[in-house]
Amino acid sequence: MSYAIIQTGGKQYKVKSGEILKIEKLPDSKPETKIEFKEVLAYGDEKMIELGSPMIDGAKVEANLIKNSKNRTILIFKKRRRHNSRRKNGHRQEFSMVRINKIFSKDGKVLSEAENKVTSVKKVGKETKVEKK
Repeated sequence: MSYAIIQTGGKQYKVKSGEILKIEKLPDSKPETKIEFKEVLAYGDEKMIELGSPMIDGAKVEANLIKNSKNRTILIFKKRRRHNSRRKNGHRQEFSMVRINKIFSKDGKVLSEAENKVTSVKKVGKETKVEKK
């Protein structure tokens, strides 16, 4: 099984084709669109690996954007005792959910490709379920 290491949103991810990732929100992106990650640091499989210095020119990873959303609320509560001072704040980090379709080598050859396609994304309670064909 081929994999690639990509960089997006200041973080690095090891991805395989068909995998679903939660990454930092991509600006100006709409659901059901194709995204290309051109910042590929390395790719390979069980037999060989190719490393970049720092990036591999010509290599790319193709993905579909499933949805843009926000994580659950994180509460920030600060209290200074004996000063009658307290502050409560909340934060919801935005994210993009993507599905990796293809991994391309530096010469444009497809290393791996996802088989089945995501049909729908449902939110059940606090969990998100992805249905496949």
